[in-house]
Amino acid sequence: MEVEVSVQDCLETSSQSTGISADTWQTWFHAWLETLQPDISPSQSYELSLRLTDDAEIQTLNSQYRHQNKPTDVLAFAALEVDSPQLDEMWESLPLYIGDIVISVDTAQRQAQQQGYPLQIELAWLAAHGLLHLLGWDHPDEESLNRMLLAQATLLESIGLNIQTG
Repeated sequence: MEVEVSVQDCLETSSQSTGISADTWQTWFHAWLETLQPDISPSQSYELSLRLTDDAEIQTLNSQYRHQNKPTDVLAFAALEVDSPQLDEMWESLPLYIGDIVISVDTAQRQAQQQGYPLQIELAWLAAHGLLHLLGWDHPDEESLNRMLLAQATLLESIGLNIQTG
């Protein structure tokens, strides 16, 4: 399996750099997609984008796409919607583009401080959450949220990071 991650770190040159290289993100997403098998095809190639930004930009996106005029921690824009018809060419294309994840480093930093975690763990947690959304996971109720949180913890453990889910 191949995974191509396009990382756009909008804060790379600022004092709020994440300290996570594009190669590390690539390694993490590859490990996560492998961990999620058999839900995905091992012979498939995947592509996604990750944008690390600030509260102002994510608030604009949250307002535009979710009609909530406030910052949030992570947004996921799935390219493969479960309810929409899929074209055979899309499924056969290599790599298969699964979508975009946008994370506010500002919000992640606040959440990391509140939880007592390093920023890198919070960013990995949010990226794993976004990836699950790209793959069709959702949490409309407490039970599905708990399943998703457990899956996120498993994904972090697969890359050697630990976080408590509650």
